[in-house]
Amino acid sequence: MPYSSTAPMGRTMLTLCWVVALGLLTLIFGRWESLQINPNQDPNSQRSLTSTQVILQANRQHHYIANGSINGQSVVFLLDTGATHVSVPAHLAPALGLQRGSPMTSQTANGNITVYATNIAQLSLGDITLENLRGALNPGMTGNEVLLGMSALKQLEIRQKGDTLTLIQHH
Repeated sequence: MPYSSTAPMGRTMLTLCWVVALGLLTLIFGRWESLQINPNQDPNSQRSLTSTQVILQANRQHHYIANGSINGQSVVFLLDTGATHVSVPAHLAPALGLQRGSPMTSQTANGNITVYATNIAQLSLGDITLENLRGALNPGMTGNEVLLGMSALKQLEIRQKGDTLTLIQHH
């Protein structure tokens, strides 16, 4: 069979198609995996004249994780009714505009630790906005998730049914 000049181009196109297909599959499965960890990347909000509701779905580990913001900067919240304050990993403080205040002792599952008081001017989750919250900068937290503790949650009505959690802010 005579040599064809189109054979190398055909192999190149086939290889390129496989690379594109694998890239697309990586993006699709990456997004799917991200939604398994945080199914509330764009929290569902409902407004009425008397209240604002945010409806969250539990993830596969039955935790409520949701995107939100602190002082206008995007964060990922892990709702934690066992946390007294909103607990922020200390390494995120500069980006979130949080100032390190006086040291405090905090009781955790791993024992007592020293954290630092801070004031959160504004915290948002979906269409719910809270202002002037007590927070704690925790140097022991190495991840990027912020624990949404009771200093924020006590200002909201909380309803849970199955794997759905509804946060209600009354006006």
